[in-house]
Amino acid sequence: MQRFDLCVIGGGPAGLAAVSRAWDLGKRAVLIERDTLGGRGLSNGALSSKTLWHLSNDFARARRTDRGYRASQVTATYDDVIAVVREALAERLSDLEQQLAFLGRPTETGASVTKISGTARFLTPHSVEVKRSDGTLATIDADFFLVATGSVPRVPQGVVIDGARVVTSDHIEQVAHFPKSMVIVGAGVVGCEYATIFANFGQTQVNIIDRQPRILPFEDEDVADAVSRNFERMGIRIHRESSLQSLAVVDDHVRYVVCDRAGRECEPIDVEHALVSIGRVPNTRALGLEAIGVQLDKNGAMVVDVTQSSVPHIHGAGDVTADVALVNVAELEARHAVERMFAAPTHAIRYDALSAIYFLAPEVAAIGLNEQEARKRKIPYRVSVVGNRLVPRTVAMRATDGFVKILVSCDSPAKILGMRVVGPQAATTIQGIAFLIEKGGTLDDIDACVHPHPAVTEGVQECARALLGRSVLKPAAFGPALLRVDAWAPSSIA
Repeated sequence: MQRFDLCVIGGGPAGLAAVSRAWDLGKRAVLIERDTLGGRGLSNGALSSKTLWHLSNDFARARRTDRGYRASQVTATYDDVIAVVREALAERLSDLEQQLAFLGRPTETGASVTKISGTARFLTPHSVEVKRSDGTLATIDADFFLVATGSVPRVPQGVVIDGARVVTSDHIEQVAHFPKSMVIVGAGVVGCEYATIFANFGQTQVNIIDRQPRILPFEDEDVADAVSRNFERMGIRIHRESSLQSLAVVDDHVRYVVCDRAGRECEPIDVEHALVSIGRVPNTRALGLEAIGVQLDKNGAMVVDVTQSSVPHIHGAGDVTADVALVNVAELEARHAVERMFAAPTHAIRYDALSAIYFLAPEVAAIGLNEQEARKRKIPYRVSVVGNRLVPRTVAMRATDGFVKILVSCDSPAKILGMRVVGPQAATTIQGIAFLIEKGGTLDDIDACVHPHPAVTEGVQECARALLGRSVLKPAAFGPALLRVDAWAPSSIA
């Protein structure tokens, strides 16, 4: 039996962040990973799909005819595109392996990180059995454990995933060529991201099945409408308020049937591939957690106080908990967990200041509350929206679809509650606002900051100034379609 200060199960973003922080604190840690380092934050997930998204945008931009030039013979094959994706993954994996090799060297403080390739299962609250990749068994004993095994795609009842014609995000990057047609079951972030990618390459007729009245139902209607309008311009077909009745492989294609809102079945539709993307479930079932007293919810997520489970020395981080399933959140939670374990100084995780990027067409960036969540919580707010047509940088980019929207409190000074940005370079706008929300920043802080010109962040500044009543551009001059200032309070509900 080998004994460590910390045993981390799962070598994705959370697991890697945890062992790195444990090393900082002079601890002996072991990292158990059954597959490739980086987890879904690397392959079949964050990095691979975002590389695909960037490549697809490059391709779509090269084929545009409204930029003052016309390119000829712009072609792409899936094999060639995926080769570039694999090159990016190999670079990142090499860096991760280099990092682990460094952390494994002896240090004067006694800090070390040992990596074991294999699958772990709890034997007791303080020990796990590891089945190594070569089939041999090892027992690991530790003072603390962090479960960071991520999640797996959710599969609807009655649908068989064969990994060839009917796939999840685990398989989509292994198809042989750009499909002539495909259906995506689910209109959340991942489904819409892959819809964007395949539509951008222009070789695939993409259909999306959405049970809700609109895609991205967790976002405000104006955000979802901006994306869906562009999707339709790209030729993406959205089955709105429709449920999947059946989906099966028939000969060399996939046949699916949907029911509309009234329950009427539509005619069967044949496509080359189906991508099932209806969310993910925590990857906890094979760990033996419940047998040692760790409480799980009905979906298999660890029930935690921030990161600490019902067994105090066992923590969870990332997708194995019911918190936000994002790489940056997983890393924050993992580092926080290790600091709690070893009584190191730590900061509370501000979930209301977390940011996210949706890699769609157009790009969407989100931080804090949106309007529908504020209304759900009955939080009064004021809001301003500035259309990208009024932002010099997006005008120069000839990309004026989209907008910037800021929500603030109704008191004085007005505190920032959230922001949404729809349009090119949206992701570049949110970090400063995340910092201000974290520090309790106000509109005056945004206005006082000197923004570069021309930059997309000028839209953020003009939003703040509009709420302060001192915007350069006046709402009355343009109307609410381009520049809107509004307010909401629970008493305003009809």
